[in-house]
This record gives sequence, structure tokens and C-alpha cells, in this order.
Amino acid sequence: MTNLALDLPGATATALDPVGLLIEPTGSGQDPRRLPVGLLRELARTHHLLLLRGFASFAGPEELAAWSETWGEIMMWPFGAVLELIEAEAPADHIFDHSYVPLHWDGMYRPYIPEFQVFHCVSAPGGGQGGATTFCDSARMLAHTSSASLERWSRVEVTYRIPNLSHYGGQAVSPLVVPHPRTGEPTMRYNEPPRADDDTFRNRPEQAFAGLPDKEVPALLTELHAATHDPRWYYEHTWQEGDLVIADNYTLLHGRTAFTHRAPRHIRRVHVLGEPPFRNPAGPDVERNESR
Repeated sequence: MTNLALDLPGATATALDPVGLLIEPTGSGQDPRRLPVGLLRELARTHHLLLLRGFASFAGPEELAAWSETWGEIMMWPFGAVLELIEAEAPADHIFDHSYVPLHWDGMYRPYIPEFQVFHCVSAPGGGQGGATTFCDSARMLAHTSSASLERWSRVEVTYRIPNLSHYGGQAVSPLVVPHPRTGEPTMRYNEPPRADDDTFRNRPEQAFAGLPDKEVPALLTELHAATHDPRWYYEHTWQEGDLVIADNYTLLHGRTAFTHRAPRHIRRVHVLGEPPFRNPAGPDVERNESR
């Protein structure tokens, strides 16, 4: 990892491999709210992921929401600003199970796609219990994709459907490759399918691919899995209690590894809209749906 010279008062920044920055305080008990949010926002847009580790923790969801609001307008949900990601007693959906979560982007069924996710780790699984949050830097991936593959992927459009059994659901239609809302560079919009042999996966989405023959879809799925999970731009974040992670939802796909049943994994998440808010182009049903 490489130390970076940045004007962060009372903190140091180190490049993470393969994506993002690790920001740590120079003293104990430092409040993350002392860091200049304007600089953090620009760092998140440049490096796509920020890990703030070792800072004083927020006392509760209200403090997390208040800090997140300094980043921009919060995207509200029926449950409010803060989603409590914790295993449910009887989950109807994989989000609240202890299973893996396939790579996806947030806001795919909502009127607007948030620019940032703010994650706060309240409690973390123990060593070997899983539950890492996974990230793929889709812009970097596409920049290293052959022109032939990029052209072929750019012709593909995917329709996603999932029942609304928790706080999201409906239909979204999106090309695989889309321009970044701010920079125009190619990024990927993709919700990878669950494993075909996994009959325990809760609330499995349906996917329909257009722009290529049906017989070529299995090969495309294999190709996309290999590309998005390439260690050059795929990162598994192992949580520590108190971690704050800010992720660039315009650029990164994200998911989760499975974790041990009843492991103490508790993550809070807030969505922050862009400036201006980015209206979701994913389909005509978007106004009527709740989503992740």
C-alpha cells in the first residue's frame, strides 16, 4: 500500500489494493466528522471507495444519517434513511438472509440512482465467518476489456424482475454498459444471477437478455463472472467494528459473501443522491416501485 499526501487534518491516507483509499486517524478517539466532507466527496469520486477505520464510532443511526446528509441529499425509503442490514429471523429475501448477495448496483428499481452508499459496521463477524462486502470497479474493468468484448457487451440489454417481498422489487431494464453520469466513461450496470444450482437462495430474480442469441447467454454469463471477479478490480472488504465505507455506486458493483448463520454481522447503510440527482433510466415502471 502507498501512503498519499492529502490535506486531511489529523488523518493519513493509504491506497488500498485493488481499489480505494484507507483513511486512518493519527490519534485515538478522533471524530470522523472533523474530516472535510468536500474533500472526502472528491476522493470518493476519484478513488471510488473510502474506508475510514479507527475513528470514533457513531452512537446510533441518527448520527450516521446526520453525517451522511452532509455529503448530499439522502435518498429516503419507506423505512427512513438508514437500512439495518442484519440477518432476519425468517427472511423472505436474500438481503436479510445469511447467504451471498450477487453483484448489483443500488437503486435499480427506484426513480433515482444514488451516487454514494455510506456503510457503518455496528458489529462484525468473527474471523472465518464470512460476510465480506464485495466490490467490482466496473470502469477500470471496462478500460481493460478488449474492444471486441466491449462492443459486444454494449449491444446487450438486460431486463430484471423480482417480487417485492421486502423494500424493493419490480422491473428494471438496462444496457450492460452505460456512460458514467458525471464523467461519461463506460461503466457496467449488472445484477449477476444467483448460482443456478443454489435452491436455498431466497427471492431469486428473473433475467432476460436481449441483443444476442439465447444460445450465447450461458457463455456471456461465464465471461461476465470472470471479468467482474478479476482480482485486478474485485475487492472483498472484511469488516471491523466501527468501519465506515463510502462507495461510489455509479462506478462500483457490490455484493456480499455468505456468512455463518447467526454471526454478529450488523451493517447500517445510507444512500446519498448525486448533485443533481441522477434519474434512473432503467424503465417505465421505475416510478411505481420500491427498490434496493
